[in-house]
Amino acid sequence: MPAVSDEISYMHRYDGCIRKEKVYGQKWLNFIYGSPLGSIPLWGAIKRSWFSNWYGRKMSRPESKSKIPDFIREYELDVSEFASPSNSFKSFNEFFSRKLKMDARPICEGSQNLSFPADGRHLGFSNLARTPSIFVKGQCFDLPSLFQSKELAEPYENGSLVISRLCPVDYHRFHFPIDGQASPPKLINGFLYSVNPIALRKEIAIFWQNKRYLSFIETKSAGRVAQFLVGATCVGSVSFTANLPHAVVKGEEFGYFSFGGSSVLTLFEESKVSLSPDLLEHSSDGIELYARMGDQMGSLS
Repeated sequence: MPAVSDEISYMHRYDGCIRKEKVYGQKWLNFIYGSPLGSIPLWGAIKRSWFSNWYGRKMSRPESKSKIPDFIREYELDVSEFASPSNSFKSFNEFFSRKLKMDARPICEGSQNLSFPADGRHLGFSNLARTPSIFVKGQCFDLPSLFQSKELAEPYENGSLVISRLCPVDYHRFHFPIDGQASPPKLINGFLYSVNPIALRKEIAIFWQNKRYLSFIETKSAGRVAQFLVGATCVGSVSFTANLPHAVVKGEEFGYFSFGGSSVLTLFEESKVSLSPDLLEHSSDGIELYARMGDQMGSLS
């Protein structure tokens, strides 16, 4: 695994190039998570829900829409994908959780194929029990803490995991990766640390310390798939648009994150799926793979 660095690189699936990530608020994150003084505001306010609720309300005010044009220019967003014109949003949060045109995110074809649940930078591991560390040496996944249940976690101990990390610049709606019968999301309360890699590379336990929602998808061929929607600093809310329980189809919208970086964790039982070779290859080197929602994440074993 590479050493921890403030410079974040990832592999872009569509051009095969390593790119440097433009981290929203990088100087602030470096201070908060990389210096002794940063621990004071982190513990006093930033990880607390009131701080994110306050910031979420701020991004929902009409005056916040003035931030949209500069954000689009700075991060070079493709406005041709937007379902609504960029000047039609009533607040930054409305823009942030925007819908896209139907053809902007085609869903991979074939009943054997799994799709990424969200746009973002992804890590994939075929067998968690054989994964010595994530990001840096000594940071392993604690499944019982993630599920808050040893019994619920047990079927996934030798299973596969995909971490989909959404940046503020990404499309922020999340979707189902496979057909099946989905359960209503269950809230597991916690803090709201940042899920930016600057923070994660120092403490992977953020995933099971943060507020999160858990939903299961009962499938015919892949067993019981677990999906976590993880909140983070400045995420005003996690909203669900699917009225569960009901039978869902691959690529169907599940919900959206309001302003802030967020993550979707998808877990499969042992030997049920084969993750895409490029995802596994780059993840083994500690490098995230950028791919869009609907693109192939793997296939049934």
